Amino acid sequence: MRDIILKGKSMAKTTFISWNVNGIRAVEKKEALKWIDEADVDFLGLQEIKAEAEQIPETIFERDYEVEHINSSSKKGQSGVALYTDKEGEAFTCEHVDILNEGRINEYHFDNIAYFNVYFPNGQRNEERLEYKLAFYERFLEHILALRKEGKSIIICGDVNTAHHPIDLARPKANEKISGFLPIEREWQDKLLEAGFIDTFRHVKGDEVDRYSWWSYRAGARARNVGWRIDYFYVSDDLKDKIVDADILDEVMGSDHCPVKLVLEL
Repeated sequence: MRDIILKGKSMAKTTFISWNVNGIRAVEKKEALKWIDEADVDFLGLQEIKAEAEQIPETIFERDYEVEHINSSSKKGQSGVALYTDKEGEAFTCEHVDILNEGRINEYHFDNIAYFNVYFPNGQRNEERLEYKLAFYERFLEHILALRKEGKSIIICGDVNTAHHPIDLARPKANEKISGFLPIEREWQDKLLEAGFIDTFRHVKGDEVDRYSWWSYRAGARARNVGWRIDYFYVSDDLKDKIVDADILDEVMGSDHCPVKLVLEL
């Protein structure tokens, strides 16, 4: 990692990667995480790993991270998140937000930063799950706002399972009554930004169009780029001047999602 001298202080570019792998064992069979060995990734957050810690193959990549924080779902073969880093810190699973113990959150505190790797619920199954998703959103926002009051900076990555604006999906009109683009879901993202958080991709890329992070497996959607941007990096506004880059790594294959990236100067 290259150090930068800025106003007499040594700072470094820190790279964060977030990826919904839709089954870490399936991804391993495709060798779809091997690129991590060639990349300079300081924090790797994976969602929907669908595995217990002991079921994660040691061959997903060769890099040996010092910290591996696995939060698996109580329902086997579902959900689950994994965090890999070399940065010393303290890990939590945030049970008061993930009240059903579905393995949805890695909470990791380092320096004065609270970093979250989150697989937010999907609301498409039925009305009950939509209500749970919305309640999860609210519990999570309450938690991070409490941490902000304590003076923590916040970094959030993961599959939010909602596209925020019409620019964030290929067919907004056709999906305006579908969970994932409902006004009530998108209002939570409005509330997040109003509370002092930044959508880092839009901060860096502006109104760049046709940039998505998830595509249905049906009807060749990825080849035709009929997708949704539902994977995000948000940061609290005190980190605004630390943002170096944010992007969508849509050339990386192996899942119905692609990775998203954030680079901060910390």
